[in-house]
Amino acid sequence: MFSKILIANRGEIACRVIRTARRMGIKTVAVHSEADAAALHVEMADEAVCVGAAPSAQSYLVIDNILKAIRDTGAEAVHPGYGFLSENAAFATALEKAGIAFIGPGLKAIAAMGDKIESKKLAHAAGVSTVPGYLGVIKDDKEAVRIAREIGYPVMVKASAGGGGKGMRIARDDAETREGFRSATSEAKSSFADDRVFIEKYIEEPRHIEIQILADGHGNTLYLGERECSIQRRHQKVIEEAPSPFLDAKTRKAMGEQAVALAKVVDYRSAGTVEFIVDRDRNFYFLEMNTRLQVEHPVTEYVTGLDLVEQMIRVAAGEKLSFGQKDVKLKGWAIEARVYAEDPFRNFMPSTGRLVRYRPPEEGPDVRVDTGVYEGGEISMYYDPMVAKLIAGGRTRDEAIGHMREALDAFHIRGIAHNIPFLAALMAHPRFHEGRLTTNFIAEEYPEGFRSEDTVHDDPRLLVAVAATVHRIVEDRAASISGQLQGHERRVPDDYVALMGGEEFTLTALPTAHGAEVTLGEAVYAVHGDWRPGDALFRGEVNGRAVCIQIDRAGIAWRLNHAGSQADVKVMTPRAAMLHRLMPEKMPPDLSAFLLSPMPGLLVSVAVTEGEDVKAGQELAVVEAMKMENVLRATRDGRIGTIHAAAGASLAVDQKILEFEQANG
Repeated sequence: MFSKILIANRGEIACRVIRTARRMGIKTVAVHSEADAAALHVEMADEAVCVGAAPSAQSYLVIDNILKAIRDTGAEAVHPGYGFLSENAAFATALEKAGIAFIGPGLKAIAAMGDKIESKKLAHAAGVSTVPGYLGVIKDDKEAVRIAREIGYPVMVKASAGGGGKGMRIARDDAETREGFRSATSEAKSSFADDRVFIEKYIEEPRHIEIQILADGHGNTLYLGERECSIQRRHQKVIEEAPSPFLDAKTRKAMGEQAVALAKVVDYRSAGTVEFIVDRDRNFYFLEMNTRLQVEHPVTEYVTGLDLVEQMIRVAAGEKLSFGQKDVKLKGWAIEARVYAEDPFRNFMPSTGRLVRYRPPEEGPDVRVDTGVYEGGEISMYYDPMVAKLIAGGRTRDEAIGHMREALDAFHIRGIAHNIPFLAALMAHPRFHEGRLTTNFIAEEYPEGFRSEDTVHDDPRLLVAVAATVHRIVEDRAASISGQLQGHERRVPDDYVALMGGEEFTLTALPTAHGAEVTLGEAVYAVHGDWRPGDALFRGEVNGRAVCIQIDRAGIAWRLNHAGSQADVKVMTPRAAMLHRLMPEKMPPDLSAFLLSPMPGLLVSVAVTEGEDVKAGQELAVVEAMKMENVLRATRDGRIGTIHAAAGASLAVDQKILEFEQANG
């Protein structure tokens, strides 16, 4: 067994590998960029080496710098995590020449499966079901249109070296094929330094289901069940679960055996994943093979009881698998939700900044948090926006969903925007509960994007009752201040008016030993909990229902977050409420004449000039942030006035890019 390994990665996956290595008694070396000098994985590792400047192309992707760190620290093996150099054949070759063990598959598998075009040809030859398509390299958009017509719309334009949703576009007509070819080529070149793309048939009502495999160097190859990864946004996974609510035993076995057959063709060794697209009739087609550990591997670990990182390390050290296919049993259910630094109410634009508050839910047998951040740390614009992976399990799918909802309620993040309200809304969605999933789920259920209306609480009065309770606790404490003039002590009233979302609620709040009894019209809410002023979470019961609600101050209002919904509740005396109604409402400034950057990032291009007439839907600019290109389009017809920023500029959120001429009159 190795005595020291280097983790050629950052963030939560580096921390994840370090935890297992530490348990196995293996020392660890972290590498980091200048921007990550104070990162959690650096703090957790036994040693740390800086490998370059903040941009990943100058640090985490520089093979020579990683090799120097290996030599300087005496590491015997390298775990690449996922992303960065994890599927880079040149990196694996360099390690082999240096005599350093690669905790992953051999060069043959990496090279064969790393090219999506070649991998499909191999899969087809191995008898694996493949999607109809054109596997040759396409030279220009004219050829792309011709091929798309031959295959039949809709089609998927995909980068050969792609991954993580980059370099992928769905096209339903010639115009979309042309644009998809150009943008996929550009994105692939900037992300992977490889602009080759291919086209294949797009499967309607598709599910994304993948098979986890594990193989050693002694001829043993197993499949460890499947993961349902259909809940995606812009081809990036959001929710994953194991097992799939859709597969039956027969289909699971067939998919598993095909995955094993493909792995054997390329002499696969280590953990890997074979991804399939499955249609509504359970026909399945090979999509790609990922020759690395997947982001969503914890759900498989939950249902199999295996530590996949440990298995990878043991296989790389030459050990034989200690179990066979018949020993693989799936027990229980697990769901993973990816917590991202992004604003779901602003079209999921990335959010950067400092984590002013970061309190993940308490871990236990059915709750796990994999993270690479900490309170006071910073979310950088240079890397993936993932904050944490939240994994919840249970004996059944419904139980796992319940544990996930409770854990999301308790996940307290402040200082940046995050997608927890969206994740909570997904967990509460009837269609998700029914298991009717496709990769189009989010687009179909949220066609206009995720809005505040999508987070309406199932019992708004419960939030009012809790707000009234915490308000009463604060008022009672304030009234107990010492030094009051005898006979003129402050008296706290029992009657209040609560304002929430344009509604008024008349109520009484009577203090009890551990909370308050709140009467709202005919309804009585018994609120019990141990909340004290300053606490971020209210944990307790409302009429016997266990709740965990996040509590913040927002001016004179109490801001409550629960079950994905956010509500600002102002609790006032009747007199104060009457005066509040007379207050004028300040209207926000009209910014419709400006194109503002929706996120901090790099202005890649400006597609218009001053004085140019534009139509609604026309491309205006492209902003790149967190490794993704975002095309900004005109929302209406108009004429370009002043352009305020040029290509290459670094933009702050809401910074002016250009403005339209104001129409006279």
